[in-house]
Amino acid sequence: MRNPIVIAIDGTSASGKSTNAKLVARTLDYVYVDTGAMYRTLAWYCLAKRVDPHDGKAVANVCRRWKTSLQCAEGEFRQVRLLVDGYFPEKEIRTPAVAAAVPHVAAVPKVREWMKKKQRECIQFGNLVMEGRDIGTNVFPETDFKFYLDASLSERSRRREADGVQENLAARDERDSQRKAAPLMIPLGAALIDNSGETPEQTSSRIITEFKRRREARK
Repeated sequence: MRNPIVIAIDGTSASGKSTNAKLVARTLDYVYVDTGAMYRTLAWYCLAKRVDPHDGKAVANVCRRWKTSLQCAEGEFRQVRLLVDGYFPEKEIRTPAVAAAVPHVAAVPKVREWMKKKQRECIQFGNLVMEGRDIGTNVFPETDFKFYLDASLSERSRRREADGVQENLAARDERDSQRKAAPLMIPLGAALIDNSGETPEQTSSRIITEFKRRREARK
């Protein structure tokens, strides 16, 4: 495929990035990429190898040496998975221990360099809907289809609690936006969507409508 399209969906924690990216990918028949799962996979691997997530040098060394590959898995929608030694730790990366380790692993500059290269390789699978915290600013800054999702802190906290997760989102926001490597910020030219009080269907519909408008304008 020539010049595959990348829809970049960035945003704060619990702003609906994953849910909406999946809906958009399924509707458009694009490939879904969860970059957060890639960082979770590295955090899981570090814990499994007894590497301290707070030790940036050790984490970077693991990232440089582990054997990984990308796979486009079929299912309800197509999605890219990061395999480690041919294995995708689907359940293992969703544990509280991994969730606690992810922010520290993701803050390592060498890790973000490695992830950027790997995430850009996903273009081999065709048109993408990629969600994360630095897609439009760092991974695919050249795309014309950037979206930044947000919602009120109270709304996002309610969503986390509904999922059975206790997390200080204000602290997470501050940590993500102040890290030295690829901080969370609104990408230049991104469509800003505050989805407080909206259903995922309403938000994804807004994203698709704006995407189609931009795609037509580019012709």
